[in-house]
This record gives sequence, structure tokens and C-alpha cells, in this order.
Amino acid sequence: MVLPLMKLGTLLVKTISKPLASQLKHQAKVHPRFRQSIINFAQRNHRVTTQIQRRIYGHATDVEIRPLNEEKAVQAAVDLIGELFIFAVGGGVVIFEVQRSSRSEARKEEARKQELEELKKKDEELEKRMADLQSKLAEVEELAKARGLTGIFKARQQPGTSTTKGSSEKPDEKSSDSSSSS
Repeated sequence: MVLPLMKLGTLLVKTISKPLASQLKHQAKVHPRFRQSIINFAQRNHRVTTQIQRRIYGHATDVEIRPLNEEKAVQAAVDLIGELFIFAVGGGVVIFEVQRSSRSEARKEEARKQELEELKKKDEELEKRMADLQSKLAEVEELAKARGLTGIFKARQQPGTSTTKGSSEKPDEKSSDSSSSS
């Protein structure tokens, strides 16, 4: 739900930036100080781009470059300002999306690390419990051997092994024999 709303929000910001750029263009044409500074900026931009174009196409670069008239300079500067504004907004949105995505990935990675740590701890606890149980079973078997109770505690049989000849009796028969002899 959040992702579509974020995308819709970024689209809204991009859409709103276009009228703001045109308003910025209009204000640039009206204010005298700003107008003079953008005319100077446009004239410098015109000289630099013309020199670059002449070098690329192999034309003479020592020729004097005619300045733009005032209206063309204002229009060129205003267009450039509008495009830069829209580009800055678009770039800001892209940067925001990348940062949001990387934060999301970092949270997911942190959750995976925590889950892995929990599984490792659980595994260690289970291994410890199994080792404790094995040692307790070994103690019980030793006590049983020491007291001569090996018949009561049968040794663990591996799957697929057969019983010995002496233990072919059923457990019920043994228990009934031992209870009748009491």
C-alpha cells in the first residue's frame, strides 16, 4: 500500500514542478535585477556553447561571437532555469527513491541477520541439550552396569540390527516372570 502511494507522490511532485518552473520563468522576466543577472548568465552560456561548437566542428575560434539580443537572452536563460528546476526536482525524487529503497533493503538485511543469529543460538542450545542428555544416558548406563541391572536397561539397538539369542523373550514375559518371583 505504501509503495503505490509513494510513487503517486513522486509523480505529483514532478507534475507540480512544471507549473512552478513556468512561474519562475515569468518572475525572471519581470524583476529587473534578476532579469539583468539572467541576461549576463545567458550571454556567458551563449559564448561558451558557441566556442565549444566551433571547436567540435573545426571552425575558427578566434572570431568574435555576437551577443544575443536582450529578449533572446532572457528567453534562453528562463528556459534553462526552468529545465534546471525540473531536472533538480526529478533528481531529488530519484535520490529520495534510492535512499528509501536502500533503507528498506538494510532493514530486511538486518532482519535476516537477526533471524540467522536466533537460529544459530537455537542450534547451539539444542546441541548443548543433546550433549547433556547423552552424558546423562551414559551415566545411567554406567550405573546400571555397576549394579548389575543390564537386563532392565537394554542397550540401545541400532536400526536394522537383530536381537541377541538370549533376549528373544517378549518384554511382557520378562515382566510377568519378575513379578511372579517376587
